Amino acid sequence: MTSRAPYAADPATSRGRLHDETTGTARGPRDAFQRDRDRVIHSISFRRLRHKTQVFMAPDGDHFRVRLTHSIEVAQIGRTVARTLGLNEDLTEALCLAHDIGHPPFGHAGEDALKAALMPAGGFDHNGHTLRLLTRIERPYPRWDGLNLTWETLEGLAKHNGPVRHPGWALAAADDEFPLDLTSWPSLEAQVAAIADDIAYDNHDIDDGLRAGLLTLDQLLAVPLVARGWDSACARFSDVASERLAGELVRSQIGAMVNDLTAETERRIAESGIERCDDVRVAGAALVGFSDQMREEERDLKRFMYANLYHHPRQLAAADAAHGIVTGLFAAYRADPRAMAGEWGEAVPEDEPARGRHIGDFIAGMTDRYAIARYRELVGPIDLPEGF
Repeated sequence: MTSRAPYAADPATSRGRLHDETTGTARGPRDAFQRDRDRVIHSISFRRLRHKTQVFMAPDGDHFRVRLTHSIEVAQIGRTVARTLGLNEDLTEALCLAHDIGHPPFGHAGEDALKAALMPAGGFDHNGHTLRLLTRIERPYPRWDGLNLTWETLEGLAKHNGPVRHPGWALAAADDEFPLDLTSWPSLEAQVAAIADDIAYDNHDIDDGLRAGLLTLDQLLAVPLVARGWDSACARFSDVASERLAGELVRSQIGAMVNDLTAETERRIAESGIERCDDVRVAGAALVGFSDQMREEERDLKRFMYANLYHHPRQLAAADAAHGIVTGLFAAYRADPRAMAGEWGEAVPEDEPARGRHIGDFIAGMTDRYAIARYRELVGPIDLPEGF
């Protein structure tokens, strides 16, 4: 096993948790970051990810990725990179597993609808909602709300994409309660989690797009990064039928991206002269990243995927339907808040913006299929595009 680098996050020097946990209860031989990872895995919000959109909304097929399987794949890539760089694997894994936990039903279409509905109350963004879920809405413990995660985990989730200078209301509330130094750079572990996310969806969405018939190999080969990976796969397996090589293409691309990322990051770390974890936060720039060439090739791939998969006519039709479901649910619960299930309907705040945000929290927690069922119950029939 690679020894831990001096600039890796160290659970022994963690800034701790908001709520004191020195209760004498046995928690097993786990350090603070291992416990954070386990708390995420055992949370209700994490379990709900199995029925939340990744690319395809409530897909008919059992073989497409959802938010849960995507998060697991991100964690696998993140751990590999963290181990190679000598970083803390447990913190990296916790961040990878939790990074999408705040997504509402129907992915970005659902988020856009909630953002519009909550505009008078400050809007909605899934990253801020991740912090809100983990610090307030999840309530498995008897003495406090939230999972009481370490400062390092909350910090990494808050700013894994870099410093946050203008936080939305949900993130600002979490920061007010437990200051997360939002304007500094996050740990290397958080930076790894962010790019592991990119690597996972860049490549696994190709797999799902081909499987769904929305992408063709001929289309993909117009992308230089894909063409190079395909040529490599065909050269290694010249005696194998081409229809058997899609998986090898995806694997080779992930390998190429990971190898580039680790080499470039090692170079940046060496040039930066950082010696401790806190040095990363004042480095002034991201230290984890692709080389210039890979960064441009990865951007080309993203542009292709947006044009040919994410904005495919079938996907846009599904997004329109999803937007209508979330918008309709918000209006229905606004008109009759007690229609929300259980204590959600019993504990509706009287005043704004808390009232609207409470309704938004309830909808954001829904799975795709639960949202569809509640819409039909409260609003009426809806015609869903093929694929639901």
